[in-house]
Amino acid sequence: MDLLFATMPVPGHVAPLLPIARALTSRGHRVRWCTGRVFEDRVTATGAEFIAMDPSIDHLGRNVDELFPDRTRLKGIAKLRYDMRSVFLDPIPAQVDDLRRALTARSADVVLHDAAYVGATVLEQLGGPRAVSVGVTPMMLPAPDVPPFGPGLKYRGGPLARLRNSLVQGLLDNVVFKPVFEHRDQILAALGLPAGERRLASVSPHLHLQNGVAGLEHPRAFLPPQVKYVGALVDQAPAAELPEWWDRMLSSGRPIVHVTQGTVADMDLGHLVLPAIRALAAENVTVVASVGAHDVGPLPANAFAAPFLPYDQLLPKVSAMVTNGGFGGVQLALAQGVPLVVAGATEDKPEVAARVERSGAGLNLRTSTPSEKAIKAAVGQVLRGDSFREQAQVLAAEYRRHDAGALSADHVERLGQTSAAAR
Repeated sequence: MDLLFATMPVPGHVAPLLPIARALTSRGHRVRWCTGRVFEDRVTATGAEFIAMDPSIDHLGRNVDELFPDRTRLKGIAKLRYDMRSVFLDPIPAQVDDLRRALTARSADVVLHDAAYVGATVLEQLGGPRAVSVGVTPMMLPAPDVPPFGPGLKYRGGPLARLRNSLVQGLLDNVVFKPVFEHRDQILAALGLPAGERRLASVSPHLHLQNGVAGLEHPRAFLPPQVKYVGALVDQAPAAELPEWWDRMLSSGRPIVHVTQGTVADMDLGHLVLPAIRALAAENVTVVASVGAHDVGPLPANAFAAPFLPYDQLLPKVSAMVTNGGFGGVQLALAQGVPLVVAGATEDKPEVAARVERSGAGLNLRTSTPSEKAIKAAVGQVLRGDSFREQAQVLAAEYRRHDAGALSADHVERLGQTSAAAR
């Protein structure tokens, strides 16, 4: 097959597709990939050909606050609406042009894209190749028996919960996100297309590869047949030299607690990392923090820090992880059976936290800036409660049954075979 990948120029949207590209190229398929220039080396390392996206929509490794300074003055729903319009919808015309240029140079059987790269689905509506979506957030597809995506509502079963879900979904579709849908429809009209559906989900009618496992997702009575859970679509960061304190950390004899704010939301470590270090300073634990490019100064005697950490070696030794709810990091932790304390309230993080809470594999602090007291209590509860570790281990066993890259490639090949037979 000849495949064209297309992703938003953001680590959390590029990394999940790397294992898929690697598996497909290893099987002899031709893969081209259109995304941001900072990802060229990681793309070509999979065996794919790199195509640079239009510079006007390339983030060039910059944080969204740098790219869109207006969003820093917004909070809550206003910020979410701004992000949906400016970050995800406004690039659609340039995305369509990028894909058309690539397809003019060489046709493709399928365009495989992260679900937020809307230009791929728009191009299909304009007569382009079939688009296959990859879910890089928790499942966004609405259903009567699951809470609407966005607010991070608790999962509940029964008629009253379904009524709540319906009322909240109506409020989101017809009030909260109405300006977003109107903005999108203006973009579609300019491209000669009719208005779209009133929903957030971008799920291909042909094939949707969902990052994660069913056990982490909210239960639903019906799952469309083209939606496939494929396991942890994560790509380990390039191997880093072990920090000089590694052996001292291992020999401490105390439970190891890892603290992280991810790779994008780490602009201000005062939100989570620094409060967690202070909260656990007097506890019988060893704290290991990822701090990116920040200098955090002197640390308590039981704490260690490094810019980046080798998760493949660290997570098997971790007893609990405190995280802002980045979907990739959560998947890596749960795949190793590590219970979680989640403190995230932006982007898709409330939904990640709600799923961790429902699964029983961790606690949801319902804020991105928890107090030291709340962090200390939550970590203590997770370490003392066997149920959190047990549920995390149950999920780890489910993850082990999925080779995400190979399984995704199987589904893509099956789609190609079915389409070829139909022709």
